[in-house]
Amino acid sequence: MLTNSDSQFGLVSKALHWVIAIGVLGLFGVGLWMVDLTYYDSWYRTAPYYHKSVGVIVGGLMLARLLWMIKSGKPKALVSHQPWETLLSKATHLLIYALVFSIVISGYLISTADGRGLEVFNWFQIPSLGSLFENQEDLAGEIHEVMAFSLIGLVALHAVAAIKHHWIDKDETLRRML
Repeated sequence: MLTNSDSQFGLVSKALHWVIAIGVLGLFGVGLWMVDLTYYDSWYRTAPYYHKSVGVIVGGLMLARLLWMIKSGKPKALVSHQPWETLLSKATHLLIYALVFSIVISGYLISTADGRGLEVFNWFQIPSLGSLFENQEDLAGEIHEVMAFSLIGLVALHAVAAIKHHWIDKDETLRRML
């Protein structure tokens, strides 16, 4: 089934979830690696190009996932979940969305501060808005880094909660997304 039901995520939601998850983890790993590249490293220009392109794609997929969720709905919380678990789950998901979008926007601001557009895999270019504020590249870079580490921490919490539901509570939480 493609769409979500009251008890299960559909194929579209599952595919978007896992592709975005792989993308986020990959972007974080590459981001950590590429900040230590030197000017003479062969990946000095190539790694950021791919990082930016994949980042835009992940941001687009996240937007598609949000729109799909609005259209298709979400499965209801399991009756075995405590009210605090349901509330924490909703807050965590909202924060994950906010962090991903903040990271994409701050990455755009870093990349376009010099007035050049953001090239995405030579498929298309996102035009630059130029420098919107003083020290845009540096400030956006700090925000990008803090948000990225925050997102990874939240993703880890999300994964631990899913594993807890699967192995300790023995409920359907994780299976609904597999």
